[in-house]
Amino acid sequence: MTKRIYLNAFDMNCSGHQSPGLWKHPEDQSHRYKDSEYWIDLAKTLEKGQFDAVFLADVLGTYDVYEGSRDAAVRHGAQSPVNDPLLVVPLMSAVTKHLGFGVTSSVTHEHPYTFARRMSTLDHLTKGRVGWNIVTSYLKSAAVNIGMDDQIKHDERYDIAQEYLDVCYKLWEGSWEDDAVELDAENDVYTDPAKVHDIQHEGHYYKVPGAHLSEPSPQRTPVLYQAGASKKGRAFAGRNAECIFIGAPTVHAAKQSVTKLREEAVQAGRAPDEVKILTMFTPIVGKTEQEALEKYNDYKQYVSHEGALALFGGWSGIDLSGFEPDEKLEYVENDSIQSVVENFTKIDPDREWTASDIKDYVGIGGMGVAAVGDPIQIADKMEEWVNEAGVDGFNIAYAITPGTFEDFVELVVPILQERGLVREGYEDSTLRDNLFGEGSQLADHHPGKQYAFSNAVVSK
Repeated sequence: MTKRIYLNAFDMNCSGHQSPGLWKHPEDQSHRYKDSEYWIDLAKTLEKGQFDAVFLADVLGTYDVYEGSRDAAVRHGAQSPVNDPLLVVPLMSAVTKHLGFGVTSSVTHEHPYTFARRMSTLDHLTKGRVGWNIVTSYLKSAAVNIGMDDQIKHDERYDIAQEYLDVCYKLWEGSWEDDAVELDAENDVYTDPAKVHDIQHEGHYYKVPGAHLSEPSPQRTPVLYQAGASKKGRAFAGRNAECIFIGAPTVHAAKQSVTKLREEAVQAGRAPDEVKILTMFTPIVGKTEQEALEKYNDYKQYVSHEGALALFGGWSGIDLSGFEPDEKLEYVENDSIQSVVENFTKIDPDREWTASDIKDYVGIGGMGVAAVGDPIQIADKMEEWVNEAGVDGFNIAYAITPGTFEDFVELVVPILQERGLVREGYEDSTLRDNLFGEGSQLADHHPGKQYAFSNAVVSK
């Protein structure tokens, strides 16, 4: 292979996801997110297309920045209603052998002790095919509904995230020795108690004295995804993440983010290319360019611009309802996703964005780029992003589902395979081994490995 392109499918346990309003399209099936058959069929399609994983987004609140109300998001189905992402994983894993599952869970709204068990359980059930997208949650509506007075400040959320992750590392890596479970029927010993250790964690945010509830899963620590691209988020990702997800409107913006993220990995003592960076990409593909353009123009008729503004308000913390259509967006710092505001204001000096531009842009493809063309043009565009922006792969979002995924698998994947950019077949392995080819466990030099039993200070 020249350079392998990593492929995730980007979905969410809701309708519409990144293209608000397209649930109205007669061919869209995203309203079936409630049905097990939707997830089962999608998983089969993605494994047929040699996808590395399906990446499941999530939010724990509603988008209520636009006009100071959740009404627009609820009315137009902008990531509302939304169900739990983890619960569909067993459905998909049961009908696949190789597809991985990146699930989003927030460090702000669940205790690490219980969460660590949920992830170990999924890793067991999937035979080691689970990843965790670590998020700190940007919606105030989520914070107040779990009893907080307000959203935690942006940078402090990453301080919490690091301690949260340290607790999980201790539970996953250091609590149970590899051979703790003996299944020794002759001596009536299921597990050797001497090989199960308390982690004795007492930090600023968490106190977790005891042992992990689950025996070691195939990967122990799930593959670590992260999506924060702010200054604080990049430092966190450079230390912890194995795969980093960005959303960039232009190649130039993506290149700037990629450069900064790889610099952070180096500062954390890691190789710059050991973190795999994927950007959001919505392919609208036809057998001919004309067919693709007709699809795109058809899709545009169904876009909910108010839904797009509701999403942007939640992501950025900026209410565009009072903006004139041609009013330019200026950078402001708040406690939402700071990298979104940077992408649309500071990161690309050659582009200025107005409120009208953002409304149209977000309508199809959300924070990522929507590419329109025949299979060769789409493959060329992907290669351009790899070569010029330095990304390692793509989170493929849909305009309509499953149509966008089916078109991509049928029309684009064979072109990428011909070019040696996407593999022809899977090998039996865990998600981590599939991605990196270096085994199922965290790399020995990864910071999480300092908590492995052989390195950790633990007690029985």
